[in-house]
Amino acid sequence: MKTELSRTLGIEHAIFGFTPFPAVAAALTRAGGFGVLGAVRYTAPDDLARDLDWMQEHTDGLPYGLDVVMPAKKAVEGVTEAEIEAMIPEEHRAYVRATLAKHGVPELAEGEASGWRITGWMEQVARSQLDVAFDYPIKLLANALGSPPPDVVARAHDHGVLVAALAGSARHARHHAEAGIDIVVAQGYEAGGHTGEIASMVLTPEVVEAVSPLPVLAAGGIGSGEQIAAGLALGAQGVWLGSLWLTTTEAELHSRALTAKLLAAGSGDTVRSRALTGKPARQLRTEWTDAWDDPSGPGALPMPLQGLLVAEAVSRIQKYEVEPLLGTPVGQIVGRMNSERSVQEVVDELTRGFEKAVDRINRIAGRSEQ
Repeated sequence: MKTELSRTLGIEHAIFGFTPFPAVAAALTRAGGFGVLGAVRYTAPDDLARDLDWMQEHTDGLPYGLDVVMPAKKAVEGVTEAEIEAMIPEEHRAYVRATLAKHGVPELAEGEASGWRITGWMEQVARSQLDVAFDYPIKLLANALGSPPPDVVARAHDHGVLVAALAGSARHARHHAEAGIDIVVAQGYEAGGHTGEIASMVLTPEVVEAVSPLPVLAAGGIGSGEQIAAGLALGAQGVWLGSLWLTTTEAELHSRALTAKLLAAGSGDTVRSRALTGKPARQLRTEWTDAWDDPSGPGALPMPLQGLLVAEAVSRIQKYEVEPLLGTPVGQIVGRMNSERSVQEVVDELTRGFEKAVDRINRIAGRSEQ
């Protein structure tokens, strides 16, 4: 499963995996793919440095990358987190309290801080993450929300690091190319997390054509080797997978209830909602997302206000595993995620499926006697 891009990066399989879990990213890199560690949850530089140290020790000298979040459009600039918190309307705070009370969600213990903060969506936090990351031999820097600022692209290139950016349309992809991005991730509507409105089968060839000769990774709704073959047939030089790793044995969800919900979910059990961050993000549909999408409610705030608003609530829901409200960003491919397997087992299945798909096409094209 080699392409020009995979050869450039020195990886065996053109499988790129985004994950918030260092153990998953390292396992994918060891399995011949390219692990990309999501940095958004690291609000303290020392925590990111600790996990990058761990990655260095567990990737056998093989390449890996980092994913940060720098919103292309900023709702607020030049203010502190406390000043941003002060912008949140009391109506929205009351709505959070009422929704939690309706489901009997306990309070955190006195003095216990929220374990989930969205400050990683703020540019100044992402920049502090980069100050750490460039001390490590990362090979790829990805940005989930538009092109990184020009100085960040230049800084990455100065360190010999390729820069990738996600695009939900050909127009977005062209902006990335003009900004000096090296790799465009064409992320279709089916994908988990922040995603646009164009399906992968339509989006991938449009982006390939729009940014040629830049390499494109296909993303969204991909969870089998046959789908990888389809992405490459559409012109992509690899695939970008995220949701598929959530139910691997190396993932650190720390919630059996959430894992059980993922394993039981079908492809129709997700929704694009602003409930988590303020931008449309595909996630499990829950009574929490329903509450924020309810026209009678106050509606979600823009990023990063929504994330700050719901941070403690999300921590409480996760800690006490309040099943009706418990969810996570995940794509429509969740319908295929019906068993817990190691990252290596997932990669083995992907490569077998890819080989079968290629053999099938070769037979159709008359290139095989079998």
